[in-house]
Amino acid sequence: MAGNFWQSSHNQQWILDKQDLVRERQHDLAILTDEEYQKIFIFFSSVIQTLGEQLKLRQQVIATATVYFKRFYARNSLKCIDPLLLAPTCIFLASKVEEFGVISNTRLISTCQTVIKNKFGYAYSQEFPYRTNHILECEFYLLENLDCCLIVYQPYRPLLQLVQDIGHEEQLLTLAWRIVNDSLRTDVCLLYPPYQIAIGCLGIACVILQKDQKTWFAELNVDLEKIQEIGKNIMNLFELWKTYDEKKEIQGLLGKMPKPKPPPQR
Repeated sequence: MAGNFWQSSHNQQWILDKQDLVRERQHDLAILTDEEYQKIFIFFSSVIQTLGEQLKLRQQVIATATVYFKRFYARNSLKCIDPLLLAPTCIFLASKVEEFGVISNTRLISTCQTVIKNKFGYAYSQEFPYRTNHILECEFYLLENLDCCLIVYQPYRPLLQLVQDIGHEEQLLTLAWRIVNDSLRTDVCLLYPPYQIAIGCLGIACVILQKDQKTWFAELNVDLEKIQEIGKNIMNLFELWKTYDEKKEIQGLLGKMPKPKPPPQR
């Protein structure tokens, strides 16, 4: 594992350019609008989060799984692999990489079946269709696409250090931590280093809690333009959430989404 972020594959291979991201999505955006595409990814981030919570995983593992998921589709169309198969595969891989321990195949599949039926029945009328062999096959494909760059640096650790520097405030940390979780539903984890994301989320938390930390922020040696871009991305998500009725819209969006050809029957 790279000892620091700057020498890591995360920094050298996986901080992407906005234009490249848009270009890679052209196939999907010929079928879906930008907003519809976003809504689909918000939905699958929730699927990963819920699966992770049901499996009692740490937030770090869930966050890493979400980043794997987003990285895969940053380089591939939605029609390459069904996101409903890729989501649990990302959790399966992240739990090993983050040294949480291997989740047993039967437990993973049964949790997927329960979660899809009980929590996401409004999106899927059929039960979870995949089995262990599909997940293991998908994992190889995922590893190949991630180019085996599996160590993901998250904003949680820099956030803890920043809040400590401000003067440890539980309320500020709790809110900023939740905003970091929310940021996983945007593209910021693909476009910016984690310490910048931490600062951006902390800035939003300060505004919400009406804490004036302008002097402290001004003294940080960071590109404030990038921090503002991160803030804007997250605020756009909050705006979208206000009008997005997932329970009503998601079935239509999943129906419209580009799909892989059905796998051969085994």
